[in-house]
Parts: sequence; C-alpha cells; structure tokens
Amino acid sequence: MQSVRTRRKVAPATANGGDSAEKLDQLLLSSAICNGEDLGSFVRKAFASGKPETLLHHLRQFARSKESEIEEVCKAHYQDFIMAVDDLRSLLSDVDSLKSALSDSNSKLQSVAGPLLSSLDSYVEAQNISKNVDLALKSIVSCMKLMELCSRANHHLSSNNFYMALKCTDAMENEFLDKTPSSTLKRMLEKKIPAIRTYIERKVNKEFGDWLVEIRVVCRNLGQLAIGQASSARQREEDLRIKQRQAEEQSRLSLRDCVYALHEDDEDGFNSGVESDSNGVSGLLGFDLTPLYRAYHLHQTLGLEDRFKQYYFENRKLQLTSDFQVSSMTPFLESHQTFFAQIAGFFIVEDRILRTGGNLISKIEVENLWDAAVSKMCSVLEDQFSRMQTANHLLLIKDYVSLLGVTLRGYGYPVDALLDVLSKHRDKYHELLLSDCRKQIAEALAADKFEQMLMKKEYEYSMNVLSFQIQTSDIVPAFPYVAPFSSTVPDCCRIVRSFIEDSVSFMSHGGQLDFYDVVKKYLDRLLAEVLDEALMKLINTSVHGVSQAMQVAANMAVLERACDFFFRHAAQLSGIPLRMAERSRRQFPLTKARDAAEDMLSGLLKTKVDGFMTLIENVNWMADDPVQNGNEYVNEVIIYLETLVSTAQQILPAQVLRRVLQDVLSHISETIVGALYGDSVKRFNINAIVGMDVDVRLLESFADNLAPLFTDGDANQLKTALAESRQLTNLLLSNHPENFLNPVIRERSYNTLDYRKVVTISEKLRDPSDRLFGTFGSRGARQNPKKKSLDAMIKRLRDRFIANSIWLSIRPSNSAHLINLTLGKLEFGGLTRLLDYLALGRNVVSLEF
Repeated sequence: MQSVRTRRKVAPATANGGDSAEKLDQLLLSSAICNGEDLGSFVRKAFASGKPETLLHHLRQFARSKESEIEEVCKAHYQDFIMAVDDLRSLLSDVDSLKSALSDSNSKLQSVAGPLLSSLDSYVEAQNISKNVDLALKSIVSCMKLMELCSRANHHLSSNNFYMALKCTDAMENEFLDKTPSSTLKRMLEKKIPAIRTYIERKVNKEFGDWLVEIRVVCRNLGQLAIGQASSARQREEDLRIKQRQAEEQSRLSLRDCVYALHEDDEDGFNSGVESDSNGVSGLLGFDLTPLYRAYHLHQTLGLEDRFKQYYFENRKLQLTSDFQVSSMTPFLESHQTFFAQIAGFFIVEDRILRTGGNLISKIEVENLWDAAVSKMCSVLEDQFSRMQTANHLLLIKDYVSLLGVTLRGYGYPVDALLDVLSKHRDKYHELLLSDCRKQIAEALAADKFEQMLMKKEYEYSMNVLSFQIQTSDIVPAFPYVAPFSSTVPDCCRIVRSFIEDSVSFMSHGGQLDFYDVVKKYLDRLLAEVLDEALMKLINTSVHGVSQAMQVAANMAVLERACDFFFRHAAQLSGIPLRMAERSRRQFPLTKARDAAEDMLSGLLKTKVDGFMTLIENVNWMADDPVQNGNEYVNEVIIYLETLVSTAQQILPAQVLRRVLQDVLSHISETIVGALYGDSVKRFNINAIVGMDVDVRLLESFADNLAPLFTDGDANQLKTALAESRQLTNLLLSNHPENFLNPVIRERSYNTLDYRKVVTISEKLRDPSDRLFGTFGSRGARQNPKKKSLDAMIKRLRDRFIANSIWLSIRPSNSAHLINLTLGKLEFGGLTRLLDYLALGRNVVSLEF
C-alpha cells in the first residue's frame, strides 16, 4: 500500500555573504521544483545568459538527491514487501486445490445434467412452437380487426358517412399499417388509404360545389325575405306613429272622449323574427349550412384546413363579384330588388358562417368583402341615379336601398356610405318631383271647368274635403253637396299631399333624424314656384268672365286653408310637434295668385260696372228738381251688385268678398267724382248734387245691408270705399265750404279730397239764379251766403298756390343737415314744409327746377 505524503513548501535557504551566485541559483531552482512552481523563468534566464548547461547540471544534481530519498523510502518498506510475497505464495497453493475440486464437481454435474439438457431442449422447442402459434393467432386477430375496419370503412363510404370512413382509414394507418404481418395487406393498405382519402375529398368537393350553386338562389330568397321583414317592421312603426299622431291631434283639440285599446302583437310573427335573428333566418327557407360545415370538418380531418379556407374564400369572392354585374338588357328599376337582395343574402350567410363556422372565415375577410360590396353598390347607385329622370323610380330604389341598410345594419354591417349616396341625390330627386308636380298641376288646372264641385256621397266629401281639412264647419252637410270650390282644389291638394309624402318618404330612414326643415323648404318651393306660378298663368290666360274669376278667387281662399294643412301634414310625417311647425310657419305662399285672382275679379267687376256707369251721361246736371230715388245708373249698379253678392256669398269667404266689393265701390266713387271733374260736365247745380247725394246714400245703404255678412270693422271699411264721393257731396252741400281750408276740419272730414279736383268741381257749381240772362234780373239782389263762401274758398285756394303751381319734394341726403330739394309742381303744404326746413337751419345742397 503506497503511503501518501503531505507536500510542503521548501523555503530557499539564504546564502551567506560568501556563497557564490551559482549556489544561489541551484537553491532557487530546487525550491521552485519542490513547490511545484513554473520553471519557465529559469529556462528563459539560462538561455538568455547563454548557459543552458548550468541549468542541466543543476537539474541532474536535484534528480540525484531525490533518488537517494527514494532509496531511503524503499529501505523503510522492504519488510512489508517480503511479507506480502509470502502471502501471495500461500494463496497460490490454495487456488490450485480449489481448481482441482471444481474440476471434479464439474465432471459429476455433467454426468448428472445430460438427460436434463435433452429434456430442456425438448421444452425450448415446444415453447418456440407455442410462441409461433400465439404469434399466428395474434396475426389472425389483427388481420380480422383490420378486415373489420376495412368493412366498416366500405360501409361508411357507401352510406356517404365520410367522416367515419376517414376515422377508419386513420385507425388502419396508425394501428395496423406498420404492424400488419401480411405484406399483401400492407401493400393493399398503402395503396387504398390514399385512394380512399382522394375519393372522399373529391366527393366532398362535389357536394361543396353543389352547395355553392344552391347558395346563390338561397341568398337571393334569403335577402328578399330579410328585406321584406324590415319593410314589415317599418310599416308597423309607421302605423304606430300614425296612432301617436292621432293621439297628439286629439290632445291638441282637447278631446276628452278618447278610446283606449290594447293591441297585442302577432306572437307568431314576433317569434319568427326572433328566431331569424338568433338562428340566422336559415330555418325559414329550409336553409342549411351542413354541407359547408361537413366539407370544412372533413378537410380539417384530412389536414387540408388552410387549403379549404382559401378555396372557400376565393369561390365566395367570385360569386360576390358575379352578383355585382348589372344587366344592360333589363332596366335597373326591374332588377334592382334582385340585385340588392342577392347582396343582402350573401352577407347574411357570411355573418352566420362567421359566428358559427369556427375559423372558416375571419372577420377581416368579411369586412374586406363588405367594403368591396359597398363600393360597388355606391358606384352602381351613382350611375343609375344620374340616368334617372323620374322621381318615382328614384324613390322606389331609395326605399329598397334604405331597407337594405336597415337589414344589414342589424347584422353589424356599416351602411353609412350607402346612406350618403342617397342624401347626395336629395336635390335631384326633389327637382324631378317638382317637375312631375308641375306637369300634374298644369294638367289639373287645364281640366278645370270653373264650376262648383258636386259631391253626392259622404265618401266623396271625406275624400275631397275632410282629408285636406278644408271644411269650414265640423258638421257634415246634407248630400248632394255643392262645394264652394271647383275640382281643381282637391286635385291640387292631392298632388301637394303626394309631394309631401314622397318627400318625407325619401328623407326618412336615410340616417337624418330632423329633416322637417328640408321637407318644408321644398314644400315652399312647390307652393311658391310651381303652384303659384301655375295659378298665375291660369288667371292671366284662361279667366275671361266674372263667374270664372269668382270661382278662382273662391278656390284661392280654400287653398289658403289647405296650405295650413300641408305644413301640419309635413310636420306630422316628419315626426315633430305641431306647435313647432306652427311657430315656424310663414305667410301664405300663394299670395301672388290670390292677389291676382282678386284683382282679376275686381277688374272684371269694374268693367261690368263701367258699363252701367255710362248711364251717368244721362244725368241732368242742371235739373230744376232733385232726383228723389236716385239716378238710373246707380239703380242699375245696385241691382247688379245685389245679384252679384247673392251669388258670391255662396262661394266667396267674407274677407275676399269684402275686399272685392270695397275695390268696386271705391271705383264707383272715383267714377262719380271723375264725372264731375271731367270735361263732359261743364256745369251743374245744387239739385244735381242733391241727386248725387241720393246716389251715394243708396250705395251706402247697399253697404249697410251687407253688414250681417261681415264683422263691424269690415262693414265700416266697406263704407269707407265711398269716402271720396261722400266727402265731395258733403262739401258741395255744406253751408260753409270754406271750412275745407281749415287743416283740422279738412283732415277730419275731407281727407280723401284732392284740392285740385275741389277747385275744378267747385268752379262748375252754379247757383239757381245763374241762368241764361239771369244776371240782368238779379243784379242788385243779395248774394247767396253759400255761394259767397264757395267763391271765397276757390279764391283763397287760387291765391295760396301759384298758378301752374310747383311741386316740392324733399330728399334727405347722407348728412342729417343736408337737404336736396327739387322744385316742380307745388302740392298743398309744400311751401310751408320748405319754410319749416329753412327755419330749422338745414343746409340746402341742391335745388332743381
């Protein structure tokens, strides 16, 4: 046993002062070797000094010193070594004896084990045979299982149960292909398994292709059904809004006897709607996504999932692209429902597949398809709308597109771009609608016979009067009923109401909630630009008689009430409170036509009256006795006016009749004054004035008799139409005509008289004594005070105003203190105004004559 000695470091001995350098180097080298240090420094030093032999010499001396140490160690362990050798020799003899004993035992064992070995060989052979039999049995069982799987696979294939067939082939491949003992079966499996999978893939692709063909028809029907359901829902909302408007109208009219009823929704329809929302409306058409999901699942089983996803997406994209095609052989109006329904059904199906098909299609892919579809639909709408020239066609397409938007918005698709296209063509639609209404109104007015409308049944009254709220009383009249208006009024009302409903229909369901202002703007245009101009044209070209003009004026009064209904109807359809509509209501939009109708009626009546007023030429202006019962002309005029009023009050409203009669009476008054002022009357006496006073009184009596038809204010206004002739008669019959010169009295009693007419007419008045040669007999007689006052008035008027008088008009300039004056004929009071301005220190910058 080798002993282990602990290594210790040897410190180099310090050399005495007399040791040589060589001895020191040897000590340092011995110390480094004992300590196990690196000797590289010593080698480099020896070679650097050129004395490697010295280093070798030192190393040899160190080796000799170590050999002596080894000898000492060997001597120390020599006795132990001798003892170990002796032990080995005794062990060798024991081994030899054991070897001989083992040899004897082996001989005995072989003699005894011979028969046993032969028996063992027989046993091993029998065991091998048993193992072979077991292996054969296992192989048979495995083959039987394999054949059973093959049989089941064939059965599944024959019954088109492809998934189970694939499971069988997978089991055969994973469990039996590498373990089957039969090479024939293995070759068969290696050949048939890929063939089965190829067959299944081909069959599934064929079924999927058939599904792709079928789904296009299903999508169209599905889209039509979904849009139809949206239309039904919209109709229910419209019905509900109608009921709400009726309730609001009853509340506005303070009707307390309201009938309340609870209406239950159709549960079947409701449930079907819910089912369609939760189940993708697939069950409503027998629509089934099983072929698609089956193909997808089988491709997943075949390990072809990504390939099938790509194949599905590409085919559906091609189908969508094919759906975008718009046939040039069929008008878009006839094909637009199919076009949009096909696209709607496509995306309803895709939404269903996105939600229930696992990862067959991604949300990004559906969004990309939808973006392409929206872009195409927008371009198609832009192109088709730009070609359309009929408002009704554009409205039909707009309504269907809005239903499409409502339908697909329910499935989460953004439809703002489609609604923007509809809003973009709002102005064009209304322009076409205005053009259509212009033609319809022109046709309705052209067919007017200017006769009062006869209604024989209550439904006619409801259809032509109540539906437009143009009745003057809530009491239903007896039938047959003769309306104060002609057939033009309900015809025009129907056209305007249709315009409102079409406008609201276009504006509603388009993304804009508050659209009443837009509808009102186009309604104002329809009334002010189309209807008003058409009525103006009718009045100027087709009205030729008093009866026709009266009928048109009556129609205008009824249309004024109808206009209130139009704006209320527009507000109700637009879903805003009536109080807001009434707050924003403008003045009557048919003012021009109404004024023209009244002017036309007044003009025709004036012409007719002028025919009777020509009888004023037969008046004896120098009568010896005053006329007691009025002159012939005024009696004829009153008879005509009374006949006119008896007819007009049946159809004309009181306000219209008052305005027309006021204009006619004013014209009669002006004609009477004009007759005295004109050249045809050279002179007249007081008896003629008394007769004229009787004429005016008869006219005033006629106006008073009409008081029951009007309010007190209107009756007074009717009498003021005769103010000029009345004031002139009062002045000429007055005992103090010079009071006309008093500004206060003139403003109170003679404010309608023109001083020039007063001067001219007063000069024609002759005193009864002023007869032919009457001056010779009456010379020296006392002058009539009235005549004297009249002459004084005439003289003072002539003296006050310059002959060939000047007129003065004052035009203020930009500066408040600069006045531009133009001098011409001077009207009454003109010089006084001039003096007043000059007295105030105003600067006159221009004076024109």
